[in-house]
Amino acid sequence: MRRFVFALTLALSSFAYGDDGSWNQFRGPHGDGISSAKGLPVKFSDDSKSVVWKTPIPGRAWSSPVVLGNQIWVTNAPEIQNPTNDKPKPEKPIVLSAVCVDLDTGKVLHDVKLFEVEKPQFTHVTNSYASSTPFIEAGRLYAHFGSYGTACVDTATGKKLWERTDFVCDHFRGAGSSPVVYKDLVFLCFDGYDKQYIVALVKKSGKTVWQKDRDIDFGTDNGDAKKAYCTPQIITVEGRDLLVSPFAAATIAYEPLSGDRVWMVRHGGMNAAARPLYGNGLVYINAGDASNALVAVTPSGSGDITNNIVWKTSKQTPKRASQILIGDLYFMMNDGGVATCLNAKTGEVIWSERLPGAYWSSPIAADGLIYCCSQEGHVQIFKADKKFELVAENKFGDGFNASPAVAGKSLILRSKSHLYRIENRE
Repeated sequence: MRRFVFALTLALSSFAYGDDGSWNQFRGPHGDGISSAKGLPVKFSDDSKSVVWKTPIPGRAWSSPVVLGNQIWVTNAPEIQNPTNDKPKPEKPIVLSAVCVDLDTGKVLHDVKLFEVEKPQFTHVTNSYASSTPFIEAGRLYAHFGSYGTACVDTATGKKLWERTDFVCDHFRGAGSSPVVYKDLVFLCFDGYDKQYIVALVKKSGKTVWQKDRDIDFGTDNGDAKKAYCTPQIITVEGRDLLVSPFAAATIAYEPLSGDRVWMVRHGGMNAAARPLYGNGLVYINAGDASNALVAVTPSGSGDITNNIVWKTSKQTPKRASQILIGDLYFMMNDGGVATCLNAKTGEVIWSERLPGAYWSSPIAADGLIYCCSQEGHVQIFKADKKFELVAENKFGDGFNASPAVAGKSLILRSKSHLYRIENRE
């Protein structure tokens, strides 16, 4: 009876993301990188009059900004300690934090110390100690640092409401998956070298609702081939909500409230990082380092639905950045700067263009345009169309690994050293 009441409470709760003007999670209101904003800036630089403010954020963190009301939050961490060595060494203690910046002024409102880590794991030069983007909703921020800990913060006071530090795995080169909120639950992925599992917590208390091992045959004993950095996605198929969670070798769709496995698709690969997308009756999964890194799957049925793969490709697919789906057009920017548009229904290449720079940041789309931020500081903007047209090429002095966010008619950009609010001010 108690389980039934809890499930009923969940069912009556409002969906955690929607069109409320916020940029509340990794990839925005629907987790797909698309904003409904009109009139975002197109031509700008880090010293142009379009910069409303520019706030230093010392440290090293690849997590993206989230926005709600007048607050912008980012997680933060110090520089990694062995940046040139790919072999684990003893690390010195570190502090992991969450920083709140005022949307109007750029002033730091809160700088909240969340975790002191006495013996941090080795983190690769390409990663950071704070690469997971937080999730924000009214009054609460959910900040996740992989096995170092997850905390819920009161956004008004900066007070830590609850924390969990008992979920462990060896991330081996650092964590990357971001938390996802659905109804009264928050989901966390731990796809490490030694352990691979997913958990659901009560978002008000942090108590565990369910925990599920990935429980598949990875086809290898090499833990490095079992790692993943992917953030799950909630989709609705035939009136049923599914938690679609890619990881190394496969993707599993879970029933969100119980954690029961609904279906699984095998696609191979490891180090998956892109968030899955859903449209045209297909789930699009970027499988990371796989021979066919991008697969489109019909998400129906149960059990092993690998035969539901409709198309797959390895042409110019990114390893880190998530993609954009607009109708029957599928846009992606790969690590080496090749922008590609695919027919989302068939996987056929419509166009492919090389742009300067390397891209780990995930693009966003708004008002018919796609924004891509490079590690060298380029912000490339091109039309979301069947024909490639570069609209603007902007340049910053510092580069980007975090993905952009949107607040009203402003772009919120986090470079490697600063947080920016950029808006047309003609």
